[in-house]
Amino acid sequence: MNTLEKLKKEREEKLEKLRENPIEAMLVGEVPLITDYKRGKELYLIAFFGNPMGVRKPKLDIEYRVPYILSYYEALYLLEKGALTFKNIDRNKAIEKLWEIAKSKIEDFEYKYIVYKDLRERGYVVRPGMKFGSDFAVYIYGPGIDHAPFLVTVFSKNQRLTGIDLIRAGRLANSVRKQWVIASVEGDGLIRYYVFSWFKL
Repeated sequence: MNTLEKLKKEREEKLEKLRENPIEAMLVGEVPLITDYKRGKELYLIAFFGNPMGVRKPKLDIEYRVPYILSYYEALYLLEKGALTFKNIDRNKAIEKLWEIAKSKIEDFEYKYIVYKDLRERGYVVRPGMKFGSDFAVYIYGPGIDHAPFLVTVFSKNQRLTGIDLIRAGRLANSVRKQWVIASVEGDGLIRYYVFSWFKL
């Protein structure tokens, strides 16, 4: 069993335990929040879900006494896993509401969520990749422990990838010493991953 497989097993077991005592979140406006900071920290330590409010680079050994913010990807994934509940909203309504909000705010959210879920199911830690110009930054161990080896950009079957897109994304990934990955989602939900690496001639 390799490192990623071990981590995947550990993370799955911890999420499974949460089904017995799910973490409670709430929608504040359109933002999914965990107001109990102890439970927010508990979730963060499992596989870097959520982020303490106002903290850019959280440290694992510090207790932040603030709510934890979840991304729409994280909230939906955790709801599906049974590790999260929403205050005063049943599970199906919470999923429906989050999908509605996320699709209004994030272009091609449905395709991006398919990729997010697939990467999480493979055992990776998936965090926002906006600062790198991608959809996701993908880690093996997690931020603050290792650097993300992959930057993932999601393309739906309807999007056209231009030569300029390739050069821009490839150069950016190379400048931060990461591999750029295109995740192409087919109509049936099948994902094809294309990994790009720079090499010298």
